[in-house]
Amino acid sequence: MAANQFSMRSDGMELLLLYYQNPSIKLRNQLVQLHTGLVRKMAHKFSYQCNEPYEDLEQIGYFGLIRAIERFEPSQGYAFSSFAVPYIRGEMLHFLRDRSTLLKIPRRWQELYNEGQKVRKELAACLGRVPKDSEIARQLQVSVQEWQETKLAAQNRMPLSLDATVVHYVDCQITLGEAIPCPRSAAQQQKEEERQQLQGAISMLEEKPRMAVELVFLKELSRKDAAKKIGTSPMTVTRYLQKGVQDLMSVLQPQAVAGM
Repeated sequence: MAANQFSMRSDGMELLLLYYQNPSIKLRNQLVQLHTGLVRKMAHKFSYQCNEPYEDLEQIGYFGLIRAIERFEPSQGYAFSSFAVPYIRGEMLHFLRDRSTLLKIPRRWQELYNEGQKVRKELAACLGRVPKDSEIARQLQVSVQEWQETKLAAQNRMPLSLDATVVHYVDCQITLGEAIPCPRSAAQQQKEEERQQLQGAISMLEEKPRMAVELVFLKELSRKDAAKKIGTSPMTVTRYLQKGVQDLMSVLQPQAVAGM
């Protein structure tokens, strides 16, 4: 069992590498088929606690899987499943958020409905019974049809708190506030992708330049302290840094050009 799982992971990484080097629809479809379990597992979690059909959630999840396949870079050293799950989950959340859009009614109907509630109470007190729609409409000086449409719109309106739960998991809940997209979410996702690209590029450096870059730029050590860690002089650390930065630029610049 463990051997089969290892073989599947190995085959998947080989396909991802081939797709990264030479993308094709055939390879992408193979990768989608190989990772259907990620989509199905997430679709099951959502379907148990929402009203949307499992099949719809599964189909939406595949869009996220395809996006992950197209953006994944094998050289970064990350597991594809960890990279893909946020994309799959994000597509499903977008779908559920769009399906639960609040109904907004015209201001005139809001005002008419509020006035109608006052009239209804006054007529009920005066008549000693629940007033008819025609009686309320006559008092409001509108047609019966307009009053009934106003009532229907107001009844169908669903004002929700940001703390209202829109998706339930067995072990957690997602509130409306969490499902609403944050203006910074796209920027944060882009920043995370750039961080992963940078880490992948750093891992490709030669040993000493890589150590110098990690100690000085990532761990924020002084060049003197970095020299002690590496076992060389601060001047040599400076040369390692210069080489490391040059090599990083040569690796990252082609990616930047490709993304433009």
